[in-house]
Amino acid sequence: MTLDWDGQIRMDPSSPYAMKRLIGLKDQYEVAFACDTDHDRHGIVTKSVGLMPPNHYLSFAIYYLFQHRPNWSGHAAVGKTVVSSQLIDRITAGLGRKLFEVPVGFKWFVDGLLDGSLAFGGEESAGASFARLDGNVWITDKDGITPALLAGEITAKLGRDPGEIYKQLTEEYGEPCYERIEAAATPEQQQNLAGLSAEAIRDSFLAGEKIESVISAAHDGSPIGGLKVMSKSPWFAARPSGTESIYKIYAESFHGEAHLRLVLEEAQTIVNRALAKTGSSE
Repeated sequence: MTLDWDGQIRMDPSSPYAMKRLIGLKDQYEVAFACDTDHDRHGIVTKSVGLMPPNHYLSFAIYYLFQHRPNWSGHAAVGKTVVSSQLIDRITAGLGRKLFEVPVGFKWFVDGLLDGSLAFGGEESAGASFARLDGNVWITDKDGITPALLAGEITAKLGRDPGEIYKQLTEEYGEPCYERIEAAATPEQQQNLAGLSAEAIRDSFLAGEKIESVISAAHDGSPIGGLKVMSKSPWFAARPSGTESIYKIYAESFHGEAHLRLVLEEAQTIVNRALAKTGSSE
């Protein structure tokens, strides 16, 4: 792999910088793929679109798998992390499946993959695992090899690469724009952000749309280590970094790049306002 955007060696198969050489070969192959050195993350390169963002490929993989695995349980759910694309929510609903949304970290999928209540678990950083052909558990950790091989199966079986069919999916479910940014934070601010409750957000609108819900915990009560603010289309989540003096904002909009920029701008203002109130009350 080539160097990443900042000149560092990361072996990140979801980075267009690290995957530059493989992307350069896209016109020579219907589909190509790579994994990081411990083979727990995947990168999919197609002739139609080049390197697929992880959210795009995971969304399409879910759409394909739950229609081409007849031996999977009809009750098995789709697992995703709170910072993964809402397109997965829409596709899961369209498939008539239950969505299982968890905090960041693949460990949250383990029990469901083991007992069969989950047939798929995936996260926006290109990690995924899904059931065997017979519906039984394959592995409970991220596995880069099977999602990569799945891209070959999809291309061979459908006669089109995943990038082409993803474009058709967005015509039905909407086309998301997604980005993650970072902002400076003191250790105190990081601690406060991790402990913020949903009630700390008093804003009513996000980028022109009414805020429908704010959560600080997953469906089972497990803290997500920050906040997620959702409206009908845009959403954002804010979480402190565990290794740097920053916090991360993940955001998505189905109204184009300009609207996503507004979501990111307002998200940072909303988070800073909540942190300022928390700090002043201590």
